[in-house]
Amino acid sequence: MNGSRRDFLKVSALSGVGLTLLGFDLAPAYAQLRELKMARASETRSTCPYCSVSCGVIIYTIGDKAKNVTPQVIHVEGDPDHPINRGTLCPKGASLEQDIMNPRRLMKPQVRRPGSDHWEDIPWSQAYDEIARWTKKTRDASFIEKDAQGRTINRCEGIAWTGGCTDTNEFNYLVVKTMRSLGLTYIENQARV
Repeated sequence: MNGSRRDFLKVSALSGVGLTLLGFDLAPAYAQLRELKMARASETRSTCPYCSVSCGVIIYTIGDKAKNVTPQVIHVEGDPDHPINRGTLCPKGASLEQDIMNPRRLMKPQVRRPGSDHWEDIPWSQAYDEIARWTKKTRDASFIEKDAQGRTINRCEGIAWTGGCTDTNEFNYLVVKTMRSLGLTYIENQARV
């Protein structure tokens, strides 16, 4: 038979309609297919990082956590048990798997030194040390102990904190306590979780 693509689509559609009319239900077959696809996968619940709606997502990974095995994301879907999105995702959330698997995704801290024209990779320990050093230097330089009337205010107006939409209330509680202990007055977040 030398048929065209159009003929193939017509035969396929007519076959599907015919099987449906005869009472052949494909739902169990689709359910079994999904079960087989996810059988070996680990399920991790997370929050979509894109906007302040904070939709719940389920990320499926394979990899048996052995020493030389890198887990790989095989599927991302909306979390049907999440109270915000109840399993639905917008196009950005639905494309989360491609962002996770992107070969250009940054996996190490980078720094661009003053006067440099490129970013350089640095180890995590060095990144922590530099953040701590610059935070202390900025706090010491911009700390105000007393106001014009001589009242103790203990403020640091040279640093601000902005929290992200995926920060939980518990995380924000700890961050605000930490930032207030440093004397920060400019604190904001868009917590929804």
